[in-house]
Order: sequence, then structure tokens, then C-alpha cells
Amino acid sequence: MKFEFMTTSDGYNHTIDFLCENLDVSKSGFYKWKKSRGARQEKERREYELVRKIEAIHLGSKNVYGSPSIHGILKGLEPDVSLSKVERLMKKNDIRSKTKKKFKVTTDSKHNLKIVPNHLMQDFTAQRTDQVYVTDITYVPTKHGFLYLCTVLDVFSRKVVGWTLENNMRADMVKKALELAYKNRGAGEYVIVHSDRGAQYASNLVRDFLDSKKAIRSMSRKANCWDNSMMESFFGRFKVEHMYWEDYSTHEEARRKIFEWIEIEYNRKRVHSALNYVSPTQFEEDKVAKAA
Repeated sequence: MKFEFMTTSDGYNHTIDFLCENLDVSKSGFYKWKKSRGARQEKERREYELVRKIEAIHLGSKNVYGSPSIHGILKGLEPDVSLSKVERLMKKNDIRSKTKKKFKVTTDSKHNLKIVPNHLMQDFTAQRTDQVYVTDITYVPTKHGFLYLCTVLDVFSRKVVGWTLENNMRADMVKKALELAYKNRGAGEYVIVHSDRGAQYASNLVRDFLDSKKAIRSMSRKANCWDNSMMESFFGRFKVEHMYWEDYSTHEEARRKIFEWIEIEYNRKRVHSALNYVSPTQFEEDKVAKAA
């Protein structure tokens, strides 16, 4: 940078005319550059501070959040910062979210148990808590064999309201997760409970429990993963943000770490764009405060 050299101590040993002539630059160009130098330095300082904020949010999410989530959180601190700028700075500074994909089938829909209609038809909206629950099962690999995680989400806030982790996929694990959801929430009658067509959800055990709660049972259509896409999205997040980055030595370690991720990282800390960039717990608390 010729102009930079002209402002260093070495450059100050010569006249501007001498430097311009020998560096083959114009005198007017140098003064124009020098005049705008303060603005450039201020811009660089502000960008540096912004990158530090982006890094802090990214590290706070355990390297999980991408540019949309980080931009959503930044809006409260830097309302004029655009998503494209956040994307550019993250790329420039090599700040990237975790990405990794795997797949294992956990649904057995080849059975003769009774199937119920789909009452949601991919409409994952609710007007209040405990109006619509979605639920599903996924696998968790450990060094001592697979565990299976059954989770129940409240559609209104996307909060995990009940879950179980077992070494099998029997119907009683689903019943236990649903029992916990109803107990934790004090849920009343006529909750819509949506699942896939798996044998566990079609079982007499689960059907009888939900009937005792006067729940409205709902199931996805055959071979249509989009019919339970909210649960698919949750499990995708669970795997990419947590499971794929762990190497569970024991079942107990898996239970402890999954408890921490669900109850603390996800329910209380993990922000969602659909919730205006707050966590499920905060979203519910905000709605209660607003209604008071």
C-alpha cells in the first residue's frame, strides 16, 4: 500500500512531492485517501466488533447457529445489520455451523393395527399450549448398542414436553413419554396427538391411554414424511447439533447428555426463527406475561 507507506515514519522522512513522484501516485489522490482514512478505520473497527459479537453468539450455541439464527439474535443489538452482511462476515472469518447427515429407519408401519385419519394435514400451527402434540421415535447409537428416543413436542412453542430413552422400541416407551407430557403440562382433554403409523403408536396400549385422556389421535398418511415434518425437523436438529458430535461410552452417559441437551440447551436456550428468535421456554413465558 503506497499511501500507507507515505504515512509511516519512513515516509515522513521525505516530502509529499518527493514520495508521489518516486512512488508514481498523484498528490490529489493521496490527500483524498488520507481524508477518508478516518472513516475507513471506523468502518473496520465496527466490523471487527460485529465479528466478535457473531463469534460470541456462535460459540454460545456450541457452533450450531447458522447466519439466519445469528442475524435474528443480532437484530436486537444491531438493528441495521443485514442478513447478507452476517453471511459475508461468517464466510470471511470461517464461522460455520455444524452439518452432518445420517439416517436410520425406526418406523414399522407393516402391521394390521388400526390406523386413524390425519387431522393436521401438515398444518403445524396451534393457538395455545397443549392444543396439539406431535411425537416420534429416533435411534441413539452408543458403544453398548442402540438406545431409542421417543419425544413429544408441543406444536405451539416447539417445546419438548415429554420424552423417554430406552433400549427398545416397544409401545410402553411411547406410553411413558405421553404420560410424562400430560403430567408435566397438566394437559386437559381433546389434545390432538399426531404421530406416524408405527406399530408403537397404533398399539392398543397407546390407544387406550390416549382414549383415557380423551385425546384426538392423528396419524400421518402412508409413506409421507412431511405429515410429521415438525418432528423430523426436531430430530434432525438433535442429531446435527448434538448426537453426531458425541461418542456415548455408556447408556447412562447418553441419558445424562441427552437430558442436558433437551432440557437446557433446546428447551431453554435454543432459539427458533418461527418463535421470533427466542427459545421455546421463553416463548411460552412471553405469551403468559402478555396475556396477564
